Amino acid sequence: MALLPIYTVPHPILRKKAQRVDKINKNIKRIISNLVETLRHEKGIGLAANQVGIPLQIAVIESKAEKSKNGEGVLSIPLTIIINPEITKFSSQTETAEEGCLSIPNIWGMVKRPSKVIVKGLNEKGEEIEIKASGLFARVLQHEIDHLSGILFTDKADLDTLHKITPDGQRIKINLLSL
Repeated sequence: MALLPIYTVPHPILRKKAQRVDKINKNIKRIISNLVETLRHEKGIGLAANQVGIPLQIAVIESKAEKSKNGEGVLSIPLTIIINPEITKFSSQTETAEEGCLSIPNIWGMVKRPSKVIVKGLNEKGEEIEIKASGLFARVLQHEIDHLSGILFTDKADLDTLHKITPDGQRIKINLLSL
C-alpha cells in the first residue's frame, strides 16, 4: 500500500468526469487499498479516486467517532468502498450542514443536500450493492459522487458561508475567487 498525493484546486482532474470501472482486477484492488490508506492518513471522511489523480469511479468512505478538523463531532461510518456509484433515489427532505474537502484544504461552507439517498454500485469484489443512507453518511456519499462527476462542494455551497479556518482556529470569510 502507498500514500497517494491529494490533488487540490485548481487542478483540472478535479473538474473531469471519472470513467466507469469495467473490471475489478489486482490494479483496481491496489488503488482501493491505497485510497483507504490515504483517507486514513489524511483523517478525512471520504475520498474519490480522481482526488488522487486516478480518473476512475471509485470512492472510499469511513469515519470513526472522533472530532473532525473543524472541531465538530462526527458520527461513525463503517469503511465503505463503492465503484461506479449512482444515486437512484433521494429524499425531498433536505439538510444544510458544513462541508469541507481534502482537495480544498482548510475551506468550509454550508451545503444543502437531500437528507436521505439510495446509492447503487459495486463493492471491491465486483458485487452489486445498494446503500440506503441518511444524515452524514448520505451527505458524504453525495459529496464523493459529485467529485466523480467533476463537481466540488464549493459549486453547491452558500457562498456567503465560505470561510477559512486558520491554524489558530479563527474563521475568516473568503471569496470563492480567491481559491
